[in-house]
Amino acid sequence: MERTPPDRCRVLESYQDGVKAIIALADTVADWDVPTPCADWQLIDLAGHLRCVAENFLEYLQDAPDSRLAKLFAQDAATAVLIRQQARQNAAELAVLPPEPGPERILAFGVSAGAYADLMPDMWDRTHLIYRGTKYTVGDHAGAACVEWHLHAWDMARATGSDYRPRDPDLLVPAWHWGVPHLPLEPGDPWEAVLRSSGRSPRWPDPGEGPGRARRRRPGRQSALRRPPASPGGPAGRPAR
Repeated sequence: MERTPPDRCRVLESYQDGVKAIIALADTVADWDVPTPCADWQLIDLAGHLRCVAENFLEYLQDAPDSRLAKLFAQDAATAVLIRQQARQNAAELAVLPPEPGPERILAFGVSAGAYADLMPDMWDRTHLIYRGTKYTVGDHAGAACVEWHLHAWDMARATGSDYRPRDPDLLVPAWHWGVPHLPLEPGDPWEAVLRSSGRSPRWPDPGEGPGRARRRRPGRQSALRRPPASPGGPAGRPAR
């Protein structure tokens, strides 16, 4: 593991960069029905996931060090167990998510992500969770949030036919090690390592497929109001899936 925690100022800047990138990309979306690099998710589903994760991160911060996430990691369970348990939580949250249009989901994301940004500097050194005997602070978990937002900004960019690379990809290496301590990070270019370690292909979609594969819409449904499918992932599994 990279033993040097990421620089605080760089983490705060990267966090804001990720949030702003998601909001800016959402403003360019013409069709929330397009597929994304996240398996079985269309862009409207990804917007719902972003809302849920931002709300969860804010809850975990406010409840630290006794949050649901801290209790989950305190079990010292195997990585596979953490992934399954978080997957069940994500599925339950997505199942009851209000069927809003994409812009409303991104608006809700921005509200929670902004509140998180306002609170975390004053709580930076507070214990966030303890995993296998090591204390991880609020500042450490802010690294996981940076990883999450930048990965989803890339998802949104690719889904709409463009590309995205964080302004400070080197920061995401220690951010991963300290914010996602239960998952290894692949070697290589920092940004490609983050993409691959999260289960993504840096070259999605495959050559010749175009910016996205069209999906048939069911007659009589407004896909912009569709609820996202239950899907594994999130902060206790592979980031941002």
